[in-house]
Amino acid sequence: MIEKRSAQRHRVFKGGTITFENSGISCTVRNMSADGAAIDLDASVMLPPSFTLAIVRDGFVRHCRTVWRNDRRIGLAFVQ
Repeated sequence: MIEKRSAQRHRVFKGGTITFENSGISCTVRNMSADGAAIDLDASVMLPPSFTLAIVRDGFVRHCRTVWRNDRRIGLAFVQ
């Protein structure tokens, strides 16, 4: 498989929250890079085209868009 990412992702296991339209959904951040992340959701949820990912423990907040989706795992790109 050809790697298309511009930055290498590092495995993590951190609790996060996706927020959009005054709603919050818990997620688990599975890997991250400077450009994006992969997250797991507890249930299959419809997400808007863009939203915010926060990892409160790290003081991390980024605006994101979905790049790919496989059931409950979602690949995100951070929007500059």
